[in-house]
Amino acid sequence: MLKKIFNLFLVLLIVSCGEKDEKQEDASKKPNIIFVMSDDHTSQAFGIYGSRLASLNPTPTLDKIANEGMIFDNCFVTNSICTPSRATIITGQYSQTNGVLDLEGHIEPERQYLPQEMKKLGYETAIIGKWHLEREPASFDYYTVLPGQGKYHDPTFIVQGDQPWPKNTIETDGHSSDMITDLSLDWLKNKRDKNKPFFLMHHFKAPHDDFEFAPRYKDYLEETHIPEPASLYDNGNNGSIATRGEHDELIHDIGSSVSKRNTIRGMWMRLWSGQYTKISNPDFDPSKRIKEGMSDREFTHETYQEYLKRYLRCVKGVDDNMARLVQFLKNEGLYDNTIIVYTGDQGFMLGEHDYIDKRWMYEESLRMPFFVRYPKSIKAGSRTNAIINNSDFGPTLIEMAGGKTPKYMQGNSFKSILETAEEPKNWQQSSYYRYWMHMAHAHANPAHFGIRTKKYKLIFFYGKYWVDTDKPGAEWNKKSWGNRFTFHTPVAWEFYDLENDPEEMNNLYGDPAYKDIIADLKTQLADKRKALNEEDGDKFPHIQKVIDDHWDD
Repeated sequence: MLKKIFNLFLVLLIVSCGEKDEKQEDASKKPNIIFVMSDDHTSQAFGIYGSRLASLNPTPTLDKIANEGMIFDNCFVTNSICTPSRATIITGQYSQTNGVLDLEGHIEPERQYLPQEMKKLGYETAIIGKWHLEREPASFDYYTVLPGQGKYHDPTFIVQGDQPWPKNTIETDGHSSDMITDLSLDWLKNKRDKNKPFFLMHHFKAPHDDFEFAPRYKDYLEETHIPEPASLYDNGNNGSIATRGEHDELIHDIGSSVSKRNTIRGMWMRLWSGQYTKISNPDFDPSKRIKEGMSDREFTHETYQEYLKRYLRCVKGVDDNMARLVQFLKNEGLYDNTIIVYTGDQGFMLGEHDYIDKRWMYEESLRMPFFVRYPKSIKAGSRTNAIINNSDFGPTLIEMAGGKTPKYMQGNSFKSILETAEEPKNWQQSSYYRYWMHMAHAHANPAHFGIRTKKYKLIFFYGKYWVDTDKPGAEWNKKSWGNRFTFHTPVAWEFYDLENDPEEMNNLYGDPAYKDIIADLKTQLADKRKALNEEDGDKFPHIQKVIDDHWDD
């Protein structure tokens, strides 16, 4: 009897070990995934996108990674502001579906879908750096995240611990880009389960405003002339009465500026007032740059030069820390079995049209840098103009990890594009965009939505958000919107022919030559809004009324 029991035990042990070995073997076959996202790192500030700044070679490490994989030329954000963009990535859903319309939005642990799906596929999950979705990132196995926006220098991080979120914290000593990379390297080397593939979301704070670079970069580009966009000084026929007013009476209110145009918030005020310039460079002396008697154009030039140098110094810190991350992966023998994804959480205006910040559906704000390196299935040097957006990231990562896109996600997997460098016949031919935060903060961008195809862009500025009554219809967002969003702006359409006008200098809405094209785009836009749960009739009837009243203008 004892012999039979012993033999049975041996059989169970062998089966158990075999199952364990099989699981470990499966784990070793799965690719690791590092999803790197920087805050406001726009496509103009890369070499690979061939912008006016490419000659400065701002991103040598990132360019090398990109050229070893696939570069996407038409990656767009669905809502160009930090919190909604991150919510879309983590849920695979558009703003109205996931409920995060503005900076006060949050994602509860039960709706943190991307790490949940990765864990189902056997991955150990971690997020390190900027989180910005308010609630505890409890669906990850591990997290060390900045509280809110976090600090550039000597940042505090929220960690897992005995006390309730967000009371467990650690202090660090250094620049945030360095500290976030230190923390990721420590997790990769010392804290993860090495029997599992890993999914790491590595999120830099830089180069977000206020552009506080590490002191070691204070001389970087100091003597270099930064190329300037022509539209910084002459905006042509960009915009409409929605962004400029009937007789340009709104240009001093709408859209934060490099120049003195915006009387409420201009980059010139922030740079030369000493608000944050001395944090990174104690020797900074504005009197050496700003002299009495300067013309407005000279003043704008000096402001732009300082603005871009500070921004690019933050980018330099990101690029150098990516070199550290790559070197670690190579040293550990992980580089070629790790999918490396790099993106920004949206685009960013670097003086184009005399705008700073993001929020706009204009190209520099709408476009996201995006590339993927994985030599086992992605050909080096490949590039595509297929249209993708940030709702597609989650489905793609899940399918690259061996799973299937969940039905609750609205995005589409572009795994086949990565692997074949070909766009499927039924692939999406446009991307939908919506910015909700009407006239929020001092940036003061009117609320708008629109559609972007490979050739054209159609934008509808609907000009108001609150109901015209004593009881406003958006109580939840007073804190993050500021006190100017009762400022109603004119309603208008804008249309750009991107093939002939890539810099969006000529709004052709109303041009008879484009009548049929615009009508077709409106049909596509209406269909997309319906399919994506982005219509306003039920939740925001006052907005829907504006849409209905002006759809055929």
